[in-house]
Amino acid sequence: MEKAVLSYNGKQYELPVFNGTENEKAVDITNLRKDSGLITLDVGYQNTGSCQSAITFIDGEKGILRYRGIPIEVLAEKSTFVETAYLLIYGHLPNLSERRLFSQRLTENSMIHEDMLRFFDGFPPTGHPMAVLSTMVNALSVYYPGYFTDNFESDTFDLMAVRLISKIRTIAAYSYKHSIGEPFVYPRHDLMYCANFLNMMFNSPVKPYNVEIDMDRALNTLLILHADHEQNCSTSTVRLVGSSMANLYSSICAGICALWGPLHGGANQRVIEMLETIREDGFTIKQCISMAKDKESRFKLFGFGHRIYKNFDPRATILKKMCHEFVAKYNIHEPLIDIAMDLENAALADQFFIDKKLYPNVDFYSGLLYRMLGIPTNMFTVMFAIGRLPGWIAQWKEMHDSRPLKIGRPRQLYIGDNIRDFVPIEQR
Repeated sequence: MEKAVLSYNGKQYELPVFNGTENEKAVDITNLRKDSGLITLDVGYQNTGSCQSAITFIDGEKGILRYRGIPIEVLAEKSTFVETAYLLIYGHLPNLSERRLFSQRLTENSMIHEDMLRFFDGFPPTGHPMAVLSTMVNALSVYYPGYFTDNFESDTFDLMAVRLISKIRTIAAYSYKHSIGEPFVYPRHDLMYCANFLNMMFNSPVKPYNVEIDMDRALNTLLILHADHEQNCSTSTVRLVGSSMANLYSSICAGICALWGPLHGGANQRVIEMLETIREDGFTIKQCISMAKDKESRFKLFGFGHRIYKNFDPRATILKKMCHEFVAKYNIHEPLIDIAMDLENAALADQFFIDKKLYPNVDFYSGLLYRMLGIPTNMFTVMFAIGRLPGWIAQWKEMHDSRPLKIGRPRQLYIGDNIRDFVPIEQR
């Protein structure tokens, strides 16, 4: 085994170096504090590996994203969201009987307990769908209390997983229906996963909704691209909460709350809000590009560049093609879509953006596609949560399968006051 050597205070400490299957290297500091009294300081864990994982591989320099070794481009073209969910959770693509059983279980568990429908009556229609979603997901642990267990090799986990994947779309659709004052649409057993969700979202007694094949395929692709992305903020949250032996439902609830933040899952929503600002304020595309390059300007160009992908985001490449196909096929001329396409063309032709590698990212195109599908802006983060759910479940399972399970407990560098006396209030 390779070793790294740390010199400190006249002593040397050997630290094991582990190699990943893609030749990534990690210095093991497990015993650093015990041996030397030192800890590492890495704000935001930007350079710290919290686990070893076999689920997702990312190479930001080369624009590579793979689930269980399969390139994201292949999955987006050939797979479905349900099949990809199975791949992430169980480590292999399902055979015919496995896929049939998995799909059957998703169908059987698509309804939510009728008593839970009363919860929606207590939520104000203006409540954010993410708040509703996180509350309802956590409430699943109340309605299915028998599924608290540390036996992660049993069928118990399988049932928890399909319950979550199936019911989250029903909860999401119901939260939307509640917000607009329309009656709930029950899931149908004759529709596949994404088509079922779209039907629950948009079908109504006044205006029947027919799910088009292109819409179903687009949503499958969007959810596949959201399904996992290594140890991001929400995934790390699910692992950290789950490390305390919290049940799967509560761990996922924590992940939903983490995803809600605008720096994480809310990024595609900010893209649409930016486009709305451009339209409302009457900015030209030239003005937007100029303001985006001006450090003194308050205008922010959302949906460009990525902290992980340094050359191109493979997910954005897939969605860009789909966006342009939708615009051409359905002859879409909607103000925000037109602004977005003009902004994309201007940025890709501007030398400043080229030099800085500020290309449109997955949030830019996913926001546009969700809008084309009719998904309201405040539901974008909910869609992200539906897509990311299989990844969260897979990460939670992987952590519990890796025994012994260790509760997460980061260290800190204390910079506060030294010991002080307590001063009685009359002397302060």
